[in-house]
Amino acid sequence: MSVRELVVLGTASQVPTRHRNHNGYLLRWDGEGLLFDPGEGTQRQLLRAGVAAHDLNRLCVTHFHGDHSLGLAGVIQRINLDRVPHEITAHYPRSGQRFFDRLRYATAYRETVALTEAPVDADGVLATTASYTLETRRLSHPVESFGYRLVEPDGRRMLPERLAAHGITGPDVGRLQREGSVGGVTLDEVSEVRRGQRFAFVMDTRLCDGVHALAAGCDMLVIESTFLDEDVRLATDHGHLTAGQAGRVAADACVRHLVLTHFSQRYSEPEEFERQARAAGFEGELTVAHDLMRVPVPKRG
Repeated sequence: MSVRELVVLGTASQVPTRHRNHNGYLLRWDGEGLLFDPGEGTQRQLLRAGVAAHDLNRLCVTHFHGDHSLGLAGVIQRINLDRVPHEITAHYPRSGQRFFDRLRYATAYRETVALTEAPVDADGVLATTASYTLETRRLSHPVESFGYRLVEPDGRRMLPERLAAHGITGPDVGRLQREGSVGGVTLDEVSEVRRGQRFAFVMDTRLCDGVHALAAGCDMLVIESTFLDEDVRLATDHGHLTAGQAGRVAADACVRHLVLTHFSQRYSEPEEFERQARAAGFEGELTVAHDLMRVPVPKRG
């Protein structure tokens, strides 16, 4: 049975706290694992969450500030120590190649795994698989930063009442799906488009076109809300979002499930982040993330 869920490994911004590890987010998507922004301590958080190195397929780094990337060294070495048998691909801004190289070879170890480097240059498609397309958009931060978006291909939903009306049963249903028509009845006549699921990961950024493009129509949006609304000037100066801004983005984009994360150490009451996101107009499902929680991707509508 396929699993689609977000495993939250850490939710702190620049400074970790007693209750918040640095960033780290694993998206389980069917049989793959995509690890986003592994900050310091991610290897231990993976252990605590019951995630093995063998569960990883892609490493996706938005930018090279330490709270989003210092965990790369340990994660990459663990992948090699455990001799992960499949290819693992790393995505990161090409402008930070020197930082990736330093983290990849921070200390001596034996390389046993073919780690494929696929740096990001600009907006566009990074990879296409049978179950998703991975896209990226440029964000607005003091250093170059990119957000990520997964889009599942649209499928077809068979409509039993229409199949029955046309007398199509048993093996003919499968044949119709494969060939497009049976006995003069087309697939369009007995089915409808089943929209593919969409997931977006938006970290350190001001409001910009990339944020809205990534969020548009998402079933799940994981987005930073470093500051509360009363500190909007700080947010803008440092290249971040407030809880209210994140809520408004999600509302405008018709997001189904909003996950707020990446909290400044100055705040200790997570409920206020939800209140401000709601006040900004978001009415869908909302989660204020905490370390080691698991959040299912919403089922298809």
